Amino acid sequence: MPELGKYVFAVLGSYGISVAMLVVLCTLSLMRARKMRRDLAAIEQRMRRDG
Repeated sequence: MPELGKYVFAVLGSYGISVAMLVVLCTLSLMRARKMRRDLAAIEQRMRRDG
């Protein structure tokens, strides 16, 4: 690891925040995809039933 000197906390903190934001965005995307998949399945079920 390169010597960061007095900036070590700022740099590592920035990396940590970036990784945390990526994890949150991925989690939210997966949750929304699951919800959309459930909603679409419900709509398709109604269409078959009411068809």
